[in-house]
Amino acid sequence: MIDIKLLRSEPELVRENLKKKFQEEKLPLVDEVLDLDVRYRAALTESEQLKFERKTLSKAIGQLMRSGSQEAIEANKKQVEENADRLTALEAKAKDLSAAIKERMMVLPQIIDDSVPIGRSDEENVEVERFGEPLVPSFEVPYHMDIVERLDGSNLDSARKTSGSGFWFLKGDMARLHSAIMTYARDFMIDQGFTYCIPPYMIRSNVVDGVMSFAERDNMMYKVEGEDLYLIGTSEHSMIGQFINEVLDPLQLPLTLTSSSPCFRKEVGAHGIEERGLYRVHQFEKQEMIVICAPEESMEWFHRMANLTVEFFRTLDIPVRKLECCSGDLADLKVKSVDVEAWSPRQQKYFEVGSCSNLGDAQARRLAIRVKAGKKTYFPHTLNNTVVAPPRMLIGFLENNLQEDGSVLIPSALQPYMGGKARMTPPKNNQ
Repeated sequence: MIDIKLLRSEPELVRENLKKKFQEEKLPLVDEVLDLDVRYRAALTESEQLKFERKTLSKAIGQLMRSGSQEAIEANKKQVEENADRLTALEAKAKDLSAAIKERMMVLPQIIDDSVPIGRSDEENVEVERFGEPLVPSFEVPYHMDIVERLDGSNLDSARKTSGSGFWFLKGDMARLHSAIMTYARDFMIDQGFTYCIPPYMIRSNVVDGVMSFAERDNMMYKVEGEDLYLIGTSEHSMIGQFINEVLDPLQLPLTLTSSSPCFRKEVGAHGIEERGLYRVHQFEKQEMIVICAPEESMEWFHRMANLTVEFFRTLDIPVRKLECCSGDLADLKVKSVDVEAWSPRQQKYFEVGSCSNLGDAQARRLAIRVKAGKKTYFPHTLNNTVVAPPRMLIGFLENNLQEDGSVLIPSALQPYMGGKARMTPPKNNQ
């Protein structure tokens, strides 16, 4: 949510931002907010005047009572009553106007950074840099679920019976690999100086409204029936939400946190759910990194965080690239975002395995997270980034470490988490 002071002083900047994001349908909201804001401030001004008059009249009544002028006393009392009725009406009006302003401000997107490329959709995202050689082996690389099944590592039929499409069972070495990657990711981030956390997996609606846009909520979040609770779609939601309504000391910043959690997503939209695959599922696990920092430090942290994900994937021998998200692909709360994509030898293209986002002060403003430095109070910036999110990343891991005999090499960085195992081999009956 942008600062209404910015909208008052630079409405054309807000309009231009809407055009850059190809959200022209929201342009009327700018004038609506400006009109509502004028009426809101007028109501507040009149309310303050009436409160001042009430004090003046009350003082006058006290003096008149001592002088015995009953007629003047009654006249002043009548004026006090009339003012009280008017004040009640004005306060109700101001409350309604404030709610109307907030409703519109909540759907106006954050002002994007000047460096964001302009484009309508993810098809116009811009490649920034590649890391590692995207090789295609001389042998045919099977579909990732064929690799998993040859390793006797999954049972999707059982998952469909218990839960439906978009769920999975992992077993044996594949389940161990999943856990090993998560544990390695935890230690990787701790070694980077981040504080490890395990957050709540459900959050209240006021936190949901603070950390994401309404469109994201409706397309992503599972609501707990009969409770004011939602299952988290990422641990960022509860990790940022924990600071709701808090005033932080600047000496606490930057807060550098890393969290591990299951994530639950409806995945509503055009992508759909695969019947037989691990790319887009309703439930997965993720190691996340979160930073809360001073505004002037946020871009430095943004680049550092994205590079940490690249470094993590390269330790697993997975080639990756960074892709700059264009204006039309940015969620409304984001100032700037970069996707990290892994190389798929089978498809001979990259696919998304993580996203690093700078949200500016949007979440802090919505959640009333403030920093008090002397007489100055400001909203900090919040950032989040995926370290790793299996099982999707297993696709890149398996394809890039697959050998011609069907075995999968385990990179040295991960071997201690796999009991020293250097290779996963298909059972003899699957070879």
